[in-house]
Parts: sequence; structure tokens; C-alpha cells
Amino acid sequence: MRNSRYIKLLFSGLISCVLFSSCFKDVDFSQAEDITLEPDLEVDLLFYKLNETDFLDSETNAYTPLIRDTVRLEFLDDDYIQDGLMYAALRFKHQNKFPYRINSNIRFLGENGRNQFNVAYVIPEGSGAATSVIDTTRVLDSNEIEKLRRSIQMVVELEVVGAGKELEGELDFMSKGLFRFEF
Repeated sequence: MRNSRYIKLLFSGLISCVLFSSCFKDVDFSQAEDITLEPDLEVDLLFYKLNETDFLDSETNAYTPLIRDTVRLEFLDDDYIQDGLMYAALRFKHQNKFPYRINSNIRFLGENGRNQFNVAYVIPEGSGAATSVIDTTRVLDSNEIEKLRRSIQMVVELEVVGAGKELEGELDFMSKGLFRFEF
């Protein structure tokens, strides 16, 4: 029993000696400015689920084929993000159960309300039995990244084509942004 403890102690000592006697290559701290970090950030931008009542005016209860929602993108109003943003990909996904085509226009606005850029596409008609899915990814080029830096609002406009007050169905929306920074 004593030998067993002695062997364990000797073995632990040898492992410690190996670990603490390993060599380090010289570290050149003058190269610290050359170190860059490139973190990725995935952000949920906007989620919603609409049905036919969302296309009725809240005051008059009259059908309106065009609805609009605006969300403020507060995370873009940061110096680190403004200076470090190098890559951006935006993803928009709709699931349509309305039996009508829907035009989608997503606009990015600056602080002054000016349009910086937009992403427009058509959402095909669906049904309760067969959901129509459109999944759009937009990778921004360097010019659009500059416009994204100037953006602070995202406006989502949806226009149902050919429907009236008899409209029935659902529309789900999910949007995300993948951003890469260099610091």
C-alpha cells in the first residue's frame, strides 16, 4: 500500500516537472498591433406571424392590401460596429399560407429617413395545405456594407396582390443578419 502511494507521488511529480519545464518561444510584443480579431455575430432582426386581421385598418376595419412595419436597428449605432464591420449577410424567410402572391420590400433607412438600400422579392401564393416558402439571403458587397453602416431602421412592406376583405391565411416571417467584424 505504501509503495502504491509512493509510485503515485513519484508519477505526479514527473508529470509536473514535464509540464513546468516546457519551452516557450520568445514572444515579440512589438507585433501586438498586428493582431486582429474577427468575431462573427448573428442577430435576429425581426420575427412575426400575420393573419387576415392584420390587413384590416384598426380604425375603420377596412381591408388594406399594403401593410408596413418599422424596426430600429440599435446595434448598428455603435462606434465599434461602425468601424469594424467587414462582412454582412441578411437572411429573410417567409412562409405563406395565403392563397395570394405577396410583394415584399425590405428597406434600410438612415437616421434622416433616406433609403440606403432595399431587398425586394415576390412571395409565391400558398394555401392551408401547401405552405409556400421563400428563403432569401443577400450577401452585401463593400458598397452596400457602407450603406448598412449608415442605416438605423429596417422597414418591411408587404402588399397582397389580388385579394379583398375575404382574405384568409397566415404569413410567417423570420429575418437574421450575420455580421463579421475586424478589430
